[in-house]
Amino acid sequence: MGDVMWTDPTCPVARAVDVIGDRWSLLIVRDAMDGARSFTDFQQRTGIARNILADRLRKLTAHGLIAQVEAPSGKRRQYVLTAAGKDLFAVIVTLRQWGERHAFAAGEPHSVLVDGHGVVVPPVVPTAPDGSPLTSDTTSVRK
Repeated sequence: MGDVMWTDPTCPVARAVDVIGDRWSLLIVRDAMDGARSFTDFQQRTGIARNILADRLRKLTAHGLIAQVEAPSGKRRQYVLTAAGKDLFAVIVTLRQWGERHAFAAGEPHSVLVDGHGVVVPPVVPTAPDGSPLTSDTTSVRK
């Protein structure tokens, strides 16, 4: 990653956005978490143009979020999330929950994330070591 031109080299948020901040990259990661494995899977789920999809898959692979592996059939290679890609799960859940709260009108239907028992995933809230909720009002960035 040494050859990347970082928007704000000392800010972890800016670096993350430089890697995954465009809508297609996040939707590709979302779909990989939901079982998409082939180029065709990603294209059908997102409707993304082939050239843009190829570019984003290359970028996500270069940054170590997705890896290519041999398909069980041996016909084509598949795309799978790496540990770094799977580590975006909390980001995707938090983004989803923000969308549920702020991007839909009251009562407007939308998909719902549930756990293995079919129970809706509770809100993701950052907490202090004592369990109290953290907000932008109760935290600061140390430079």
